[in-house]
Amino acid sequence: MFDTHTPHHTKVVALGNQKGGVGKTTNTVHLARALAERGRKVLVWDLDMNSGATKHFGIPTDAFMGTFEVLIGEEEPRDVVLTSSEEGIHLPENLHLIPSRRKLEAIDETLAARNKFIARSDVLLKPIASLRGLYDYIFLDTAPNATAPTVASYKAADWFILSAIPDPFAVDGLKDALLDIHAVQQFGNPQLRILGVILSAVDERTRLARTLSDYVERAFRMQEDAGESVRFSTVIHRSTVIPAAQKVGRTLFETEPTHKVTAQYRSLASEVEARVAAAEGPNQSPETTTATETNRG
Repeated sequence: MFDTHTPHHTKVVALGNQKGGVGKTTNTVHLARALAERGRKVLVWDLDMNSGATKHFGIPTDAFMGTFEVLIGEEEPRDVVLTSSEEGIHLPENLHLIPSRRKLEAIDETLAARNKFIARSDVLLKPIASLRGLYDYIFLDTAPNATAPTVASYKAADWFILSAIPDPFAVDGLKDALLDIHAVQQFGNPQLRILGVILSAVDERTRLARTLSDYVERAFRMQEDAGESVRFSTVIHRSTVIPAAQKVGRTLFETEPTHKVTAQYRSLASEVEARVAAAEGPNQSPETTTATETNRG
C-alpha cells in the first residue's frame, strides 16, 4: 500500500474556517483529487465528527476505524488508511483517506479520561510524523469548532488554507481563524504559514461576492505591510453539480470531468503547487505569511 522506497517531501495542509457551511470539505476533497490527478500521492485526513470528507467519497461512516482510534492511541495511522484496494472502497488513484465517524464527538472527553495531563493540541504531532515521507500532500479537513482534532491541526500543519463563501458570517469565521493562526504561530507552531484563501460558491454578479473578494484582497497579504494578496486567483463558482456529486459519494472528477468547476479545481491545484514550490524552492527563503487583520485589534 505504501511506497517506502521513494520518500516524498510531505506538505501537511490544514483547511478551515471557524464557521461551517463554507465549502471547506468540498474544497479539501476536490483539491486533493486534482493533485492526485496530477500524479501526486495524497492523503485526506477527516478530522470532523460530521465525517464530510468520508461521506464525499461514498464511504459508510461507521464501517471503519479511523481518526478516533488514532487520536486515542489505539491504532497507528497506517493501519486505518483506506485505499482503493479495500473491498467496496472506490477511492481515486493516488488518493488515500483516514475516515471519521460520529464517535469523534467524544474525543475531548475520552482523551481527558485516559490522561488528564495530555495536551490536546499535541495529539496529531506523532501520527503526522509517522506519515511524513509517504505522501506528497496530507490534507487535514477540520471541523468548524475548537475540538481537539481542530486545535491539533493548527499545531501539526505546515500550511493553512482558508475557505470562504460570499456570506457575512463566513467573513467573521475568517477573522476568528486568523486569530487562531496568529496565536499558534506565537505559541506552538511558528512554521505555520497561510498558503491562500479559496473563494467558492461564488456568483460574481452579486455585490456580496465582490465585497468578500475585496475584503480578502485587502486583509490577507504575503507579508505584514506589503506583498501580494494570498487570495487564490482561481475562484470556484456556485454550481448544482457539486451537491449532485456529493449525493452519489463521488467527486466532480468522476461525475463531471469536463465541467467548468472541475477545471477550476485543476487550476487551483496548479496554483497551490506553484505557491509551495516558490516558498520552498532552493533559492528562496520561506517567509511567514501573515494577515493584517490579526493586528487591527
